[in-house]
Amino acid sequence: MLGGVRAAGELGLGRAEFARAVQLGLVRAGPRAPGGAARFTRAELDRVKAAEGFPDALRARVETLAGADAGARLLGIGPSRFTRLARCGHVTPVGYRVNRYRTVVWLYLGAELREFAAEWPGVLRGAASDEDRELIAARVDLRPVGWRGRHVGLLLRRTSDPWERAAVLASVLPEEHVRAAVPDPAERIVLAALAPPPPYGHPQVPAAAAVARRLLRAQPPDEIERYRLGLELALAGARGQSNATGDRGPT
Repeated sequence: MLGGVRAAGELGLGRAEFARAVQLGLVRAGPRAPGGAARFTRAELDRVKAAEGFPDALRARVETLAGADAGARLLGIGPSRFTRLARCGHVTPVGYRVNRYRTVVWLYLGAELREFAAEWPGVLRGAASDEDRELIAARVDLRPVGWRGRHVGLLLRRTSDPWERAAVLASVLPEEHVRAAVPDPAERIVLAALAPPPPYGHPQVPAAAAVARRLLRAQPPDEIERYRLGLELALAGARGQSNATGDRGPT
Protein backbone atom coordinates (compact mmCIF):
# COMPACT_ATOMS: atom_id res chain seq x y z
CA MET A 1 0.00 0.00 0.00
CA LEU A 2 1.27 3.45 -0.95
CA GLY A 3 0.33 6.83 0.44
CA GLY A 4 -1.10 9.55 -1.76
CA VAL A 5 2.12 11.54 -2.15
CA ARG A 6 4.13 8.55 -3.32
CA ALA A 7 1.30 7.30 -5.56
CA ALA A 8 1.05 10.72 -7.21
CA GLY A 9 4.80 10.78 -7.78
CA GLU A 10 4.80 7.35 -9.38
CA LEU A 11 2.05 8.45 -11.77
CA GLY A 12 3.85 11.69 -12.59
CA LEU A 13 0.98 13.83 -11.31
CA GLY A 14 1.01 16.94 -9.18
CA ARG A 15 -0.98 17.03 -5.96
CA ALA A 16 -4.02 18.73 -7.48
CA GLU A 17 -3.92 16.49 -10.56
CA PHE A 18 -3.78 13.37 -8.43
CA ALA A 19 -6.64 14.55 -6.20
CA ARG A 20 -8.74 15.18 -9.32
CA ALA A 21 -7.89 11.72 -10.69
CA VAL A 22 -9.03 10.12 -7.43
CA GLN A 23 -12.18 12.26 -7.34
CA LEU A 24 -13.11 11.20 -10.88
CA GLY A 25 -12.46 7.54 -10.15
CA LEU A 26 -9.55 7.36 -12.60
CA VAL A 27 -7.34 6.19 -9.72
CA ARG A 28 -9.14 4.03 -7.18
CA ALA A 29 -8.18 4.23 -3.52
CA GLY A 30 -7.64 1.04 -1.54
CA PRO A 31 -8.34 0.36 2.17
CA ARG A 32 -7.59 3.40 4.29
CA ALA A 33 -4.75 3.59 6.77
CA PRO A 34 -5.64 3.27 10.49
CA GLY A 35 -5.53 7.06 10.75
CA GLY A 36 -7.95 7.45 7.86
CA ALA A 37 -5.47 8.50 5.16
CA ALA A 38 -6.11 7.21 1.65
CA ARG A 39 -3.80 4.47 0.37
CA PHE A 40 -3.33 2.94 -3.05
CA THR A 41 -2.33 -0.56 -4.09
CA ARG A 42 0.57 -1.36 -6.37
CA ALA A 43 -1.88 -3.25 -8.61
CA GLU A 44 -4.01 -0.11 -9.04
CA LEU A 45 -1.02 2.02 -9.99
CA ASP A 46 0.09 -0.63 -12.47
CA ARG A 47 -3.41 -0.66 -13.98
CA VAL A 48 -3.34 3.12 -14.46
CA LYS A 49 0.15 3.01 -15.96
CA ALA A 50 -0.88 0.28 -18.41
CA ALA A 51 -3.67 2.40 -19.91
CA GLU A 52 -3.19 3.58 -23.49
CA GLY A 53 -1.54 6.96 -23.79
CA PHE A 54 -0.24 7.09 -20.21
CA PRO A 55 0.76 9.54 -18.82
CA ASP A 56 -0.35 12.23 -21.28
CA ALA A 57 -3.87 10.85 -21.66
CA LEU A 58 -4.34 10.81 -17.88
CA ARG A 59 -3.07 14.37 -17.52
CA ALA A 60 -5.45 15.50 -20.28
CA ARG A 61 -8.41 13.97 -18.45
CA VAL A 62 -7.64 15.80 -15.19
CA GLU A 63 -6.68 19.16 -16.74
CA THR A 64 -8.66 21.77 -14.82
CA LEU A 65 -9.41 25.37 -15.78
CA ALA A 66 -10.31 28.00 -13.19
CA GLY A 67 -12.96 30.59 -13.91
CA ALA A 68 -14.82 31.99 -16.88
CA ASP A 69 -11.81 33.68 -18.47
CA ALA A 70 -9.84 30.43 -18.77
CA GLY A 71 -12.88 28.48 -19.95
CA ALA A 72 -13.75 31.12 -22.50
CA ARG A 73 -10.23 31.17 -23.93
CA LEU A 74 -10.33 27.41 -24.45
CA LEU A 75 -13.67 27.63 -26.26
CA GLY A 76 -12.76 30.76 -28.22
CA ILE A 77 -15.67 32.80 -26.86
CA GLY A 78 -16.08 35.78 -24.54
CA PRO A 79 -16.16 35.38 -20.74
CA SER A 80 -19.72 36.70 -20.50
CA ARG A 81 -20.99 34.05 -22.95
CA PHE A 82 -19.11 31.35 -21.06
CA THR A 83 -20.66 32.50 -17.78
CA ARG A 84 -24.11 32.39 -19.36
CA LEU A 85 -23.53 28.86 -20.66
CA ALA A 86 -22.33 27.74 -17.23
CA ARG A 87 -25.16 29.44 -15.32
CA CYS A 88 -27.69 27.82 -17.64
CA GLY A 89 -26.24 24.36 -17.07
CA HIS A 90 -24.59 23.69 -20.42
CA VAL A 91 -21.26 22.97 -18.70
CA THR A 92 -20.90 21.61 -15.17
CA PRO A 93 -18.12 22.54 -12.74
CA VAL A 94 -15.91 19.79 -11.35
CA GLY A 95 -14.79 21.80 -8.33
CA TYR A 96 -14.41 25.25 -6.81
CA ARG A 97 -12.12 27.51 -4.89
CA VAL A 98 -12.74 30.77 -3.04
CA ASN A 99 -10.46 33.68 -3.89
CA ARG A 100 -9.20 36.40 -1.57
CA TYR A 101 -12.29 38.48 -2.33
CA ARG A 102 -14.48 35.63 -1.00
CA THR A 103 -15.80 34.98 -4.49
CA VAL A 104 -16.42 31.43 -5.70
CA VAL A 105 -14.23 30.49 -8.66
CA TRP A 106 -15.65 27.47 -10.46
CA LEU A 107 -13.32 24.85 -11.93
CA TYR A 108 -13.98 23.00 -15.20
CA LEU A 109 -12.42 19.99 -16.88
CA GLY A 110 -10.65 20.98 -20.09
CA ALA A 111 -11.56 17.65 -21.72
CA GLU A 112 -15.26 18.23 -21.07
CA LEU A 113 -15.17 21.75 -22.48
CA ARG A 114 -13.54 20.47 -25.66
CA GLU A 115 -16.16 17.72 -25.97
CA PHE A 116 -18.92 20.28 -25.46
CA ALA A 117 -17.50 22.55 -28.16
CA ALA A 118 -17.25 19.65 -30.60
CA GLU A 119 -20.79 18.41 -29.92
CA TRP A 120 -22.59 21.75 -29.69
CA PRO A 121 -20.74 24.27 -31.89
CA GLY A 122 -23.93 26.22 -32.55
CA VAL A 123 -24.37 27.02 -28.86
CA LEU A 124 -21.05 28.86 -28.88
CA ARG A 125 -22.29 31.31 -31.51
CA GLY A 126 -25.45 33.32 -32.07
CA ALA A 127 -28.21 34.38 -29.70
CA ALA A 128 -29.23 32.61 -26.53
CA SER A 129 -32.08 30.12 -26.73
CA ASP A 130 -35.52 30.98 -25.34
CA GLU A 131 -34.92 28.61 -22.43
CA ASP A 132 -31.60 30.26 -21.60
CA ARG A 133 -33.17 33.71 -21.78
CA GLU A 134 -35.85 32.62 -19.30
CA LEU A 135 -33.21 31.32 -16.92
CA ILE A 136 -31.17 34.50 -17.24
CA ALA A 137 -34.24 36.70 -16.64
CA ALA A 138 -35.03 34.68 -13.51
CA ARG A 139 -31.41 35.04 -12.31
CA VAL A 140 -31.05 31.27 -12.11
CA ASP A 141 -27.56 29.87 -11.56
CA LEU A 142 -27.34 26.11 -12.07
CA ARG A 143 -23.63 25.86 -11.30
CA PRO A 144 -24.01 24.99 -7.58
CA VAL A 145 -26.79 22.46 -8.28
CA GLY A 146 -24.81 20.88 -11.11
CA TRP A 147 -21.64 20.67 -9.04
CA ARG A 148 -23.45 19.08 -6.08
CA GLY A 149 -25.08 16.52 -8.35
CA ARG A 150 -21.74 15.58 -9.83
CA HIS A 151 -20.02 15.51 -6.43
CA VAL A 152 -22.68 13.27 -4.89
CA GLY A 153 -22.65 10.97 -7.90
CA LEU A 154 -18.88 10.50 -7.72
CA LEU A 155 -19.02 9.80 -3.98
CA LEU A 156 -21.78 7.23 -4.40
CA ARG A 157 -19.78 5.43 -7.08
CA ARG A 158 -16.97 4.83 -4.57
CA THR A 159 -18.97 2.71 -2.13
CA SER A 160 -21.62 0.01 -2.04
CA ASP A 161 -22.04 0.19 1.74
CA PRO A 162 -25.65 1.31 2.38
CA TRP A 163 -24.82 3.33 5.50
CA GLU A 164 -22.01 5.16 3.71
CA ARG A 165 -24.33 5.87 0.76
CA ALA A 166 -26.95 7.23 3.13
CA ALA A 167 -24.29 9.40 4.78
CA VAL A 168 -23.32 10.89 1.40
CA LEU A 169 -26.93 11.88 0.70
CA ALA A 170 -27.44 13.24 4.22
CA SER A 171 -24.29 15.35 3.91
CA VAL A 172 -25.83 17.59 1.23
CA LEU A 173 -29.14 18.16 3.00
CA PRO A 174 -29.74 21.10 5.34
CA GLU A 175 -29.70 19.99 8.96
CA GLU A 176 -33.42 20.46 9.55
CA HIS A 177 -34.23 18.18 6.62
CA VAL A 178 -31.86 15.50 7.94
CA ARG A 179 -33.60 15.62 11.33
CA ALA A 180 -37.00 15.29 9.63
CA ALA A 181 -35.87 12.37 7.45
CA VAL A 182 -33.89 10.66 10.24
CA PRO A 183 -35.76 11.16 13.53
CA ASP A 184 -33.61 8.57 15.37
CA PRO A 185 -30.64 10.42 17.00
CA ALA A 186 -28.57 7.21 17.00
CA GLU A 187 -28.91 6.94 13.23
CA ARG A 188 -27.96 10.59 12.81
CA ILE A 189 -24.78 9.94 14.82
CA VAL A 190 -23.87 7.08 12.48
CA LEU A 191 -24.49 9.23 9.39
CA ALA A 192 -22.43 12.09 10.82
CA ALA A 193 -19.54 9.73 11.60
CA LEU A 194 -19.59 8.38 8.03
CA ALA A 195 -20.03 11.76 6.32
CA PRO A 196 -17.50 12.39 3.55
CA PRO A 197 -14.89 15.09 4.14
CA PRO A 198 -15.09 18.37 2.21
CA PRO A 199 -13.76 18.05 -1.34
CA TYR A 200 -10.13 18.74 -2.20
CA GLY A 201 -9.52 22.48 -2.39
CA HIS A 202 -12.14 23.37 0.23
CA PRO A 203 -10.68 26.45 1.94
CA GLN A 204 -9.34 26.36 5.49
CA VAL A 205 -9.44 30.12 6.16
CA PRO A 206 -12.63 30.71 8.20
CA ALA A 207 -14.03 33.53 6.07
CA ALA A 208 -13.53 31.63 2.83
CA ALA A 209 -14.70 28.36 4.39
CA ALA A 210 -17.97 30.03 5.39
CA VAL A 211 -18.57 30.94 1.74
CA ALA A 212 -17.70 27.44 0.54
CA ARG A 213 -19.90 25.70 3.13
CA ARG A 214 -22.97 27.14 1.43
CA LEU A 215 -22.04 25.20 -1.70
CA LEU A 216 -22.12 21.89 0.17
CA ARG A 217 -25.85 22.00 0.99
CA ALA A 218 -28.80 21.66 -1.37
CA GLN A 219 -30.86 24.84 -1.65
CA PRO A 220 -33.65 24.77 -4.26
CA PRO A 221 -36.74 22.94 -2.93
CA ASP A 222 -36.75 20.42 -5.79
CA GLU A 223 -33.08 19.61 -5.18
CA ILE A 224 -33.69 19.14 -1.44
CA GLU A 225 -36.65 16.86 -2.14
CA ARG A 226 -34.60 14.76 -4.55
CA TYR A 227 -31.84 14.14 -2.00
CA ARG A 228 -34.36 13.57 0.80
CA LEU A 229 -36.09 10.82 -1.18
CA GLY A 230 -32.70 9.31 -2.02
CA LEU A 231 -31.75 9.37 1.67
CA GLU A 232 -34.96 7.60 2.67
CA LEU A 233 -34.34 4.86 0.10
CA ALA A 234 -30.71 4.46 1.19
CA LEU A 235 -31.74 4.29 4.85
CA ALA A 236 -34.28 1.57 4.11
CA GLY A 237 -31.49 -0.56 2.68
CA ALA A 238 -29.10 0.33 5.49
CA ARG A 239 -31.61 -0.59 8.18
CA GLY A 240 -32.30 -3.85 6.43
CA GLN A 241 -28.60 -4.68 6.42
CA SER A 242 -28.24 -3.86 10.11
CA ASN A 243 -31.25 -5.97 11.05
CA ALA A 244 -29.88 -8.88 9.03
CA THR A 245 -26.22 -8.78 10.02
CA GLY A 246 -25.68 -6.21 12.75
CA ASP A 247 -22.59 -5.09 10.84
CA ARG A 248 -23.16 -1.34 11.01
CA GLY A 249 -25.61 1.18 12.37
CA PRO A 250 -28.57 1.02 14.78
CA THR A 251 -30.90 -1.97 14.65
